[in-house]
Amino acid sequence: MQMQEFFDYVEHQSDICKQNDSIEKELYPEYGVKRGLRDENGQGVLAGLTNISEIKAFDYKDGEKIPCEGELLYRGYNIRQLVEGSRDKRFVFEEGAYLLLFGELPTEQQLKKFQENLSVCMNLPTYFTKDVIMKAPSEDIMGAMTRSILTLGSYDKRKDNLEIPNVLRQCMQLIATFPMMAVYAYHAYNHYVQDGSMYIHRPQQELSIAENFLRILRPDMKYSQLEARVLDIALLLHMEHGGGNNSTFTTRVVTSSGSDTYSVIAAAMSSLKGKKHGGANLMVMNMMDDIKAHVNDYGDEEEIAHYLNKILNKEAFDHKGLIYGMGHAVYSLSDPREKVFKKFVEQLASEKGRDEDMLLYNNIEKIAPRLIGEQRQIFKGVSPNVDFYSGFVYEMLDIPRELYTPLFAIARIAGWSAHRLEELITTDKIIRPAYKSLATKKEYIPREVR
Repeated sequence: MQMQEFFDYVEHQSDICKQNDSIEKELYPEYGVKRGLRDENGQGVLAGLTNISEIKAFDYKDGEKIPCEGELLYRGYNIRQLVEGSRDKRFVFEEGAYLLLFGELPTEQQLKKFQENLSVCMNLPTYFTKDVIMKAPSEDIMGAMTRSILTLGSYDKRKDNLEIPNVLRQCMQLIATFPMMAVYAYHAYNHYVQDGSMYIHRPQQELSIAENFLRILRPDMKYSQLEARVLDIALLLHMEHGGGNNSTFTTRVVTSSGSDTYSVIAAAMSSLKGKKHGGANLMVMNMMDDIKAHVNDYGDEEEIAHYLNKILNKEAFDHKGLIYGMGHAVYSLSDPREKVFKKFVEQLASEKGRDEDMLLYNNIEKIAPRLIGEQRQIFKGVSPNVDFYSGFVYEMLDIPRELYTPLFAIARIAGWSAHRLEELITTDKIIRPAYKSLATKKEYIPREVR
């Protein structure tokens, strides 16, 4: 058989799959099934309990659900206060990681000890970069990282030990090595596929995760304090989000099966790389490229509104009718991460001479919610989410777009680790959902008479 025959066969058989695997949407409410584990109002099905984080988007008064300014709490602490309390200090991400893992804010001495122990874990095994990361360079950095995570398991003699000290050790080692896995995989791709130069810089133990990321990424290893500060804040804001997101749920599902840490985190990575989950800021950047190509005056609100309406009407950009970075599945009036992040975005834009681009972002933030609300009749409120600005920040930091989703993973590994530990400590039940079968009983037909 020739390969073309195989491709033709697959094409034909896929039509059969579509025919026999199609389920009418009307059947879901009929059987009380919530598609995507969410009801018609977007409220998630209650699947567990957690102490790690909380999202607030509505208040309840006299039994009525009222939209409110969004809040995100890490172990009960408002992220706004975490950011404000860290003014002019380093290791913001590490402080947040400590809080998520151990459930309490660290003292200066506890944070110093935690950072020192993370630093000890920063180096990958001998020859790992050459033998694993460099062997199969790919534009898919998330896939390369996932392969590296699973391979790290073969170096761990206690891989399958589920005792909490051992799992905590594994989680801390992964938190510390994620930046190297991401950046080295990018440099391998840039060198072998893009014909660029190769840079393999070693991390420095006294630096933060954010500082080391910029150091090992850049050829000259240099960065400004504002650059490191803004990236540090971005990592803090992305490290956890209420526990109800797809990759965190994946973490808990695979943990509940009794699997090892490397397999669990690899599964979470596979979830995060999906375009519906971790690629939102990339879509924002692609959209912004398109808007810049069609809008001449970034200060002309009428011109911007005209083009945004074309996007909403599926006449422009990707013809999906979406203004990316606007609205959120949970938040109503505002995304607290965006509220916190924006002032740092403005500072960086000023330092980088990107005030014109900042003007365009500000105008879209002002105009888009009104247009979406009018056209889609959305009454809970539409506001920019953190992804509206995160890609812009990464661009100003000269971070390649191939690393945008891996940066999300570098942050979120802290949240995944906290949820893995909580799942192991609090329950011994495997997560096993139920599905309603729609199949009807059929009589077997012998092969020779089918």
